[in-house]
Amino acid sequence: MTMTELSQQMTPAHFDRAQGYRMLDLLQDESTQQAALPSLEQLAPGFGDWIVTALFGGTYQRPGLSLRDRQLVNLAALTALGGVDPQLSGHVKTALRVGMTREQIVEVFVHLAPYLGVPKALAGLRIAAAALADAEQEAGK
Repeated sequence: MTMTELSQQMTPAHFDRAQGYRMLDLLQDESTQQAALPSLEQLAPGFGDWIVTALFGGTYQRPGLSLRDRQLVNLAALTALGGVDPQLSGHVKTALRVGMTREQIVEVFVHLAPYLGVPKALAGLRIAAAALADAEQEAGK
């Protein structure tokens, strides 16, 4: 089978750039966006736009998972990866924005301990604690 034949059998991927930026506005606060995208654009022009279009305008647009479910998966995956503190911190704040409570977010990391190991769960909790404190401080302004 050729690649052309294969492409004719596959469901086309949906990427909506405008919807991606609307989703990003919904999920992330301005400080999270401003910390990442402008500096990324200077370093790797177009890469930030690709991320927003493919992820927020593509993957996030697929049916099957709610935004809350997607955040649960993101928290678990980023904690498992480790070394992605800024992204994990941003997703903790996003979890609050999609309706998760502080207690639910903390419980995600507790639940991960037997699967990922206590050190990674503790690292995730440390990042979550700082992100939650930042979110509470920002809400108090």
